[in-house]
Amino acid sequence: MKRKYIEWSMLLLLVSFLFCGCSAERDYSEQGIYFDTLVSINIYGTKDKTVMEDCLILCEEYEKKFSRTIDTSEISKLNKSEGEWVEMSGETVELIEKAIEYSELTEGAFDITIAPLTELWHVKDNDGVLPSEELIEKAKSHIDYKFIEINGNKVRLKDKKTQIDLGGIAKGYIADQLKTLMLERGVESAMINLGGNIVVIGTKKDGSNWNVGIQKPFADRNEVIGSVSVQNKTVVSSGIYERYFEKDSEIYHHILDPNTGYPSVSDLEAVTIIGESSAIADALSTSCVLLGSDKGMELVESIPEVEAVFVTRDGEILESSGAKVQLVD
Repeated sequence: MKRKYIEWSMLLLLVSFLFCGCSAERDYSEQGIYFDTLVSINIYGTKDKTVMEDCLILCEEYEKKFSRTIDTSEISKLNKSEGEWVEMSGETVELIEKAIEYSELTEGAFDITIAPLTELWHVKDNDGVLPSEELIEKAKSHIDYKFIEINGNKVRLKDKKTQIDLGGIAKGYIADQLKTLMLERGVESAMINLGGNIVVIGTKKDGSNWNVGIQKPFADRNEVIGSVSVQNKTVVSSGIYERYFEKDSEIYHHILDPNTGYPSVSDLEAVTIIGESSAIADALSTSCVLLGSDKGMELVESIPEVEAVFVTRDGEILESSGAKVQLVD
């Protein structure tokens, strides 16, 4: 009788082990193309096998809301509304409100109504055709974040030809939402990379900090000027080297100045922002390129828990007062 009891106990232990094994901690890694960029998500040591699936579903949902190039998205519907009110989700309204906040903070250097110029320059696929001064001036006349009017969950564009492009802030916002989802599900170690918008949760599996490299402008993708050691932070970089075309030895890049209608001509080639919110870092990285080193650094120093690394067109590296960058010799 005792032998049979021991045998049954061992069997129960084996079954228990097999079931527990299904919920053992695992690492998950996925990549996909969202928002016209490569998205990479890595989650370490979680028992929740559905958290990665839910992260990818969230990316799809946000793309369907925020994309300017998907005809059925909320932003596309707004852009085609010709001044009429459009009912939008709370998340889209929240993102537009955040964008307006940073437009005000930067005195219009950051402006999500930049879409008419984005369409005109078409930097990504441009083979060297420059728009005429007349077309640039016409596009500029429809660019002003003050044309956006919000009433509850309804939004309208007071100028019928104004259009919104959330490209300068959406990836940061989405990265923040992915982080929130992971934390709510108990994730303690993860890295989110939305085309250069990086968010890290906790530390690496071995307990050490994450080392995030800062890209050297116009160099090979794996060539860096240095790195920052972080945990529970976001690191967002933007620069004139990311998307551009050349004509007559001049570089025309994707960071367009709403005041001039042309690509930014400030003294900065690249900006990296380190902070708590990826949406804020996203907006700031673009804004600082447009503002230049003096005004850009003044803006960074005025915002708590935000640090910056600038690379000037002369190759000089500038750091905010609290930045801790390990530079490459």
